Amino acid sequence: MSCSKKESQVILPDVQPPVAKIEPFEILSKHGHVRVDNYYWLNDRENQDVIAYLEAENAYLDTMMGHTKIFQEKLFQEMKSRIKEDDSSVPYQLDDFFYYVRYVEGGEYPIYCRKKGSLNAPEEIIVDGNELGKEKAYLNFYTSISPDHNLAAIIMDTQGRNFYSIMVKDLKTGQILPDRIEDTRGGIAWTNDNRSFYYSIPDKQTLRVFQIKRHILGAETLKDELVFEEKDPTLDCYVGKTKSKKYVIIGSGRTDASYALFIDADQPGKPQLIEKVKDNVQYHVDHAGGDNFYIHTNLDAVNYRLVQAPVSKPHAANWKDVIPHRQNIFLEGVDYFKEYMAVQETFEGLAKIRIVKWTDGSEHELKFDEPAYSAGIGYNPNFDTKTLRYSYTSMTTPNSTYDYNMESREKTLMKEQPVLGDFDKNNYQTERVMVPARDGKRIPMSIVYRKDKFKKDGSMPGWIYAYGSYGYSMEPTFSSTRLSLLDRGFVYAIAHIRGGQEMGGEWYEDGKMMNKKNTFTDFIDCSKWLQDNGYVAKERLFASGGSAGGLLMGAVVNMAPELYSGVIAAVPFVDVVTTMMDESIPLTTFEWLEWGNPNIQEQYEYMLSYSPYDNVEEKAYPNLLVTTGLHDSQVQYWEPAKWVALLRTKKTDNNRLFLYTNLDAGHGGASGRFERLKEIALEYAFVFDILGIYE
Repeated sequence: MSCSKKESQVILPDVQPPVAKIEPFEILSKHGHVRVDNYYWLNDRENQDVIAYLEAENAYLDTMMGHTKIFQEKLFQEMKSRIKEDDSSVPYQLDDFFYYVRYVEGGEYPIYCRKKGSLNAPEEIIVDGNELGKEKAYLNFYTSISPDHNLAAIIMDTQGRNFYSIMVKDLKTGQILPDRIEDTRGGIAWTNDNRSFYYSIPDKQTLRVFQIKRHILGAETLKDELVFEEKDPTLDCYVGKTKSKKYVIIGSGRTDASYALFIDADQPGKPQLIEKVKDNVQYHVDHAGGDNFYIHTNLDAVNYRLVQAPVSKPHAANWKDVIPHRQNIFLEGVDYFKEYMAVQETFEGLAKIRIVKWTDGSEHELKFDEPAYSAGIGYNPNFDTKTLRYSYTSMTTPNSTYDYNMESREKTLMKEQPVLGDFDKNNYQTERVMVPARDGKRIPMSIVYRKDKFKKDGSMPGWIYAYGSYGYSMEPTFSSTRLSLLDRGFVYAIAHIRGGQEMGGEWYEDGKMMNKKNTFTDFIDCSKWLQDNGYVAKERLFASGGSAGGLLMGAVVNMAPELYSGVIAAVPFVDVVTTMMDESIPLTTFEWLEWGNPNIQEQYEYMLSYSPYDNVEEKAYPNLLVTTGLHDSQVQYWEPAKWVALLRTKKTDNNRLFLYTNLDAGHGGASGRFERLKEIALEYAFVFDILGIYE
């Protein structure tokens, strides 16, 4: 597959874009500062004028991109053809059952299955997602199996706003029980008597999860016991279960702090506190049998440490180090087994897995050879086993599942995700470089390209991606859809910028709150590095990011628009100040310690200084494709809609500016493994069309 350019750029239809009406709305801060928002009226999905505007933007996009429709379909089929349609996951064993997920040819959704006794036993279908998703515009679902394996909770969202319903299937009879719980947040935790489970309830306005209830099978859901209520509006709670299955854990937290309570899963009672919430202290609790809890915490440890405490006296005064804090190693997490402990760590931005034997403290490390990769401990529900399941991938190696014998140190590749067609990983090269930032920090960046197309002469088209928020690390993983870029000569880069935790806890702290601008300048510096070092042509670099990464896109096009030929901002969080001021908007109050509290003047002014919507200027902007979902509960659709409307009135260039709203989906875009490919095909066609690539 090669890059092909037409003799001249396609002449786009002479169609005027939609013009959103201007209705000035004054927003007064507590500090006496007034901002005027001309498009605040878009904040009403029940208003037919709002829907008409979004539909007009979709129609404009369809018209302006109409000449690429055939190419989009080719890209869709190309990406779909790499996917093994009748695929299945590697089974995991839990007690006497082997559980797995499989897909059928043409099916959009997973089928949850199991076999009893051995993998040669007859298959039992727990739930068929394709049947569940019939006549539904959107579906996201998963299952939770009772401890005795006789019941399956089916937890599903059919709108994309993260409101889940729970129904229960009797796996012995195949019947759906009368129990039905609506408007939950999702996760559940079974009691060990198989007669009840705990679940979480979000506030319908703010979506903050503030209650944990217990449902007893057969009882009226309206009478479900309220087990816990989080009264602090900055905290969001959840429910889970320990590795030992002995305890149910109720956790509550925000971006800077968390705390936990526990309940005996054998004898449900009142939740007992581990340690009260403290500013800037995170901790997460597990139990692996015996008399101690294991607690992963950043208390006095910016890179986290592992401590233990007696179940009878779990408070912080009794925490004792198991893995002490280390200045140069970030402790990601730990999994527990009868004889071993598997430790997930990060050193200089790369994942490490270390195996420690309980009895003598001996340890060894799994080795990974590529310069940029992602490796992680997988799902290991069994406690009494010597086998660790872990995953491995890189920008050239498809997702792979390994079983590792912690005693013999032998590893077995259980599955490498198949990529159909003529894919050969040896055709691609990955690199990891350290980019000097303007303040002297060194920013890791992972790069991949196709060897036979790459020229380090400043002529290549390039694509750079990043996220950089919430301490979420962007791993250099494989993408089969990305091959459609690489095979057409693109260089693709992931910038591991501050705001993530690739380089440890300080990396996160240095990219949040009053340090947030480091995230943006890191991305700009990585973009310049690609251009200055011959990897990418100065006029052929594209950038993308989603959600908080969409905020990143909005910031960098205000700060350095000349660096990018085009930018894709997916569900972008661009109206930072207005959102942080409105405590009724979902997911606001407990994010004040990520972005800032607008009630504090210094923080208000800092957010205002970078908020993309508040910093749009009369100047040239790159080509922009902005996407959103009408039912998005995390970044409300009106943020990107308002941003696009304002950009139309301010920008001085003739570059493309498109807004696409999925009217059936939420934050994650289209549901189903193939429908999402159509949105990716649109993004790729947008970029290819700008470059004049048509095959």
